[in-house]
Amino acid sequence: MEKRLRDLEGYGGKLPDITWPGGRKLAVQFVLNLEEGGENSVIYGDEHSETFLSEIIGAEPFYGKRHMSIESLYEYGTRAGVWRILQLFRDREIPLTVFAVSQALQENPKVVEQILKDNHEICSHGLRWINYRDIPRDVEKEHMEKAIEIQKNLCGSRPLGWYTGRTSENTRDLVCEEGGFVYDSDDYSDDLPFWSKVTPKPHLIIPYTLDTNDMRFLTNQGFNNGNQFFNYLKDTFDCLYQERFSGPKMMSIGLHCRIIGKPGRFGSLKKFLDYTREFSDVWFASRISIANYWRKVLPYEE
Repeated sequence: MEKRLRDLEGYGGKLPDITWPGGRKLAVQFVLNLEEGGENSVIYGDEHSETFLSEIIGAEPFYGKRHMSIESLYEYGTRAGVWRILQLFRDREIPLTVFAVSQALQENPKVVEQILKDNHEICSHGLRWINYRDIPRDVEKEHMEKAIEIQKNLCGSRPLGWYTGRTSENTRDLVCEEGGFVYDSDDYSDDLPFWSKVTPKPHLIIPYTLDTNDMRFLTNQGFNNGNQFFNYLKDTFDCLYQERFSGPKMMSIGLHCRIIGKPGRFGSLKKFLDYTREFSDVWFASRISIANYWRKVLPYEE
C-alpha cells in the first residue's frame, strides 16, 4: 500500500497554536441531517426499500416493493421532527449545518424555506441517501453534479461543504476534482480540521462524528434513552473543555430529523444545549464558519 493512501499521523500530538474567534477554546458544531425523501425506495427507481437508520433496526430490504412502515418512519422526520428541532435552535440562537440530500430538498420545500429563513448553512449530503460503495465513478460524478445544481436552484447558491455519508473509494477525489467546495466532512479521523495529505491538491477536511450522534439510538450497542445520549454528549464536551488549553478543540454533534425529533429523545438535546450555553468561552459555529476561519489562520502549507 502506498503511503499516500492513508494518513495515520495527523498532528502527531502537536496541536496548532491558535484559538477560535474571540479567543475561545472550544468550537461546538451541530449537524442536522435532512434525508427524508431521498432514501432508498422503489418509487424512486431503487431495487429495494431502505434498511438503514429507522426504528426497525436491522430491517430487511423489500426487493421490488415498497416498505410502507419504513417510509412512514422517515416521513415523521419532515412532518414533525424537523419543526421541533428548528424551533429549539431558533429559540437558543444556535447555528446549524444541515447535511441536506438534494432530493430531500426537492421533496420538502417548506422545510427548505424555514432553514433558509433561519440562516442555517446547507451542506450537500449528495443527490440521494443511498450507498455509493458499488456505484460506478461516472454515475457518482453525475449525481454530485445534479446535487449541486438542485441546491443552487432551490437555495440560490451552491453548497460549499460536502458529506456523502455512505461513500465510495472515489468520493473524495470527485469532491476535489469538482473544485467548488471549501471543505468536505466524509471523515472521522480527528477532533480538529486538517489539510488532507492524501489528495493531489490542498483539500480541507472538517471531520464529522458517528459517536456523538443520535444515529446510535437506532443501531446495535447504542443509546436506548435520552439520558444516555445526554451523558455521552456531556462527557465528550467536558473532556474537550478540560483539554482546551492544550490547543483548539472542536466537538461535532450529529442529529437526524426522524431520530432526535421524537418527543422521548428531544429533551436530551434541549438539556445539552442549555448545559453548553452556560460556558462563555464556547464558539457555536456552522461548519462553513469553522472552515473559513481555519483557512484564514492556518492556510495550507507545502
